[in-house]
Amino acid sequence: MNFASDNTSGIAPEIFEALARANHGTASSYGEDDITAHLERHFAEIFETEVTVFPVATGTAANALALATLTPSWGAILCHQESHIFTNEANAPEFYTGGAKLVPLPGANGKLDAATVAAQLPGGLGSVHYPQPSIISLTQSTEAGTVYRPTEIAAIAEVGRPHGMSLHMDGARFANAVAFLDGATPADITWRAGVDVLTFGATKNGAMAAEAVVFFGSRAQARAAAHEFGFRRKRGGHLWSKLRFLSAQLEAYLADGLWLRNAYRANRAAARLAEGLRQIPSVSLLFPVEANEVFVRMPEETIRALEDSGFGILRWDDGSIRLVTSVDTIDADVDALLAIVGQRQRA
Repeated sequence: MNFASDNTSGIAPEIFEALARANHGTASSYGEDDITAHLERHFAEIFETEVTVFPVATGTAANALALATLTPSWGAILCHQESHIFTNEANAPEFYTGGAKLVPLPGANGKLDAATVAAQLPGGLGSVHYPQPSIISLTQSTEAGTVYRPTEIAAIAEVGRPHGMSLHMDGARFANAVAFLDGATPADITWRAGVDVLTFGATKNGAMAAEAVVFFGSRAQARAAAHEFGFRRKRGGHLWSKLRFLSAQLEAYLADGLWLRNAYRANRAAARLAEGLRQIPSVSLLFPVEANEVFVRMPEETIRALEDSGFGILRWDDGSIRLVTSVDTIDADVDALLAIVGQRQRA
């Protein structure tokens, strides 16, 4: 009963089987295999546009290499102050960019907004004495478990365009965002809204270790960025020789809508958990529950009771806790957690 992270979940059976199939026979190395070739076509179908796709094994590599491709060493990366690239990637973006500066900005419910980004831009533009704003990075879904709507993304992209800024999306939980935004397509919340590059996560939602960096469009600029990324991936040590085993995970993840089915399950479990917690007076939810993360504040004795009962939870520095559901979360686990919290309420 581990609600500490969706990284604690296992591998989806469909992905496990795909790895076993890829293990039969031989295949060309370094991405020259048939599975990788088909993967790019599959992504193009899902996003309804031409794409260039690079499988990598970790989200940190995906984010850092994507940002480095679109940011000069003297550039500035505008991001939310709670974003993963700022708080949890050990300066990997700065390292891979050769020194670009991360500029953390505030925003309610884990989101940046266009007005905050616009207010940051006048300072230092064009001056050799200041880092130059080069890219905006959004997290979808956010570190607060909330989801950007297409109009919010488009408004932020519009602010940056006059200054030549690109838009990056950290999509470690991209599937959960799409599952929540019923009616909005993957295209609607990426390239149609102004996103230039997406780091498309699969590890948290059923893969063993697989992410994809997706560059959108056939424009010369997009093609040049994608071409450069290939060299950065190799130089950074993230080009697998047996790349088919990364691609096989992603291909199985996309096949027959597995990625969305898994995300729907995780989101439904989070919604069930949040609804139960709302009924307990001593518990307060800190953010809207839109994807698969639930942030709550509850008495310390209740937190200890959960830990003593074997529940995996993640404590935050401010005394709140994070509860994350995954494809492996079942109703019985949610109900068992709610029962412990409810018992402490009555005690």
